[in-house]
Amino acid sequence: MDLREIEFEKLSPFEIKDLLINIASRKSQKMMLNAGRGNPNFLALIPRYGFSQLGLFALSEAERHFGYMEGIGGQSDLEGIEARFELFVRSHWDEKGARFLNAAVSYVKDHLGFPADRFLHEMVQGYLGCDYPSPVRMLKIGEKIVARYLLKEMGAGHDLIGETQLFAVEGGTAAMSYLFESLKANFILNEGDKIAIAVPIFSPYLEIPKLDTYRLVEVEIAADKDKGYQIPAGELEKLLDPEIKAFFLVNPGNPTAVKLSAEVLENLKKIVEKRKDLLIITDDVYATFVDNFKSVYSVLPHNTILVYSFSKYFGATGWRLGVIAMHEDNIVDKKIQSLREEQQKELESRYSSVTMNPRELKFIDRLVADSRNVALRHTAGLSTPQQVQMVLFALYALMDEEGKYKRAVKRILRRRYKALYRGLGLEQPTDENNSYYYTLIDAEAIGEKLYGREFAEWFTEKIPTGEFLTRLAEEAQVVLLPGKGFDVKHPSARVSLANLREVDYLKIGQTVRKILDEYYEEFKNR
Repeated sequence: MDLREIEFEKLSPFEIKDLLINIASRKSQKMMLNAGRGNPNFLALIPRYGFSQLGLFALSEAERHFGYMEGIGGQSDLEGIEARFELFVRSHWDEKGARFLNAAVSYVKDHLGFPADRFLHEMVQGYLGCDYPSPVRMLKIGEKIVARYLLKEMGAGHDLIGETQLFAVEGGTAAMSYLFESLKANFILNEGDKIAIAVPIFSPYLEIPKLDTYRLVEVEIAADKDKGYQIPAGELEKLLDPEIKAFFLVNPGNPTAVKLSAEVLENLKKIVEKRKDLLIITDDVYATFVDNFKSVYSVLPHNTILVYSFSKYFGATGWRLGVIAMHEDNIVDKKIQSLREEQQKELESRYSSVTMNPRELKFIDRLVADSRNVALRHTAGLSTPQQVQMVLFALYALMDEEGKYKRAVKRILRRRYKALYRGLGLEQPTDENNSYYYTLIDAEAIGEKLYGREFAEWFTEKIPTGEFLTRLAEEAQVVLLPGKGFDVKHPSARVSLANLREVDYLKIGQTVRKILDEYYEEFKNR
């Protein structure tokens, strides 16, 4: 198939991915190597086994009722549940997940200080799924446990415990959808407002502000490739423009995979000292894959809304588990309080079915209401079985003080990165800020390292990215995504290091090198 660059420019990254998959699939009966998607092929087993054991215990609790009616159970009883759990664990001690579950309950009781019986009852009722989520925002003890995990991973330690509120949502995608809807509904972001976006970035985040629903004006805050994709101070100074209402970023980045450096965080902090009204939204889903991570939320908690998903780190994309985190004292609530009187009255009418005092309703609770169009707020909230698995994931990470799981998944990604560059025949670049979840194959830079600057310039000028990616799909059944779809300014392709075998990345590197070698022969014979 002859695909020219102009045709690729008309397609979204997801359309390009599907097209390349189609090309790769029909050209050969061999296994296709799809490194275009970030769905991990590794997952956390222990908290899943724990979930299974919790399910058995929960069902034994349900069986205590309606014993005279076959196939019918009832809800769990709080009274005596801890003793019954101890008996259950003894009888299942040698089964996978039982010891973890027992240790988790002990950790919650002895280390976190929550009553074991109330925690167990919350988890059992949550697993059974026999109640509406209550509270609708998030299970009470579950919220406190997940908050501890989140703050630990975000580099905040214990500083913000008790001050951070969570809303459990159906993954990071739902979080973004809910946020933009509620920010618009509460007059925080209005049509024509400017919103700054750190680029390169996950392509849907470039598209959301342009939708007819929002019609926001995008201002790009561009990372510098030559500085390891860090944001220069001059770019951050664009945020001093008072017309910019919010700054949106992914940290560590997608597709760049690097976290914001301490210098960038400090520069951003200085900007906010001058722009105290600036709202920041940060998606930190890849935080757990990088060393010594520090979130913007941990540095600027009062100005920042934090979005986190459990999908990548725990291999749980199908579970749809995410949270929106906000400080109790946040800029959004202040902005709402300062709205014009006619806007306040409109919002009073909107939220009057939720509370007797709509003006005092915090933004995070407005998010919950708006997620179900307010009128259906009583049935809002992430399903309780999903919340239970989320809590077990969080406990697993909190209890793993030696970081065994984290070291293991980081080792997997780094080995794949090495294999890719081994296939290219090049020494791998290293960066302490890199999460290694993705990597960008910079065709120009690799071409220069291999064959010199003159070839790199020729390649960039003469060979469309679309042609290069199509050849990879046709000749080697390798699927990558163009960097341009993420607003990368130079010819490149994003490789997900999460979803293939180590040997496959070696092959991808070898294939890219083979095609570049062929282009070099064409260059020499021009």
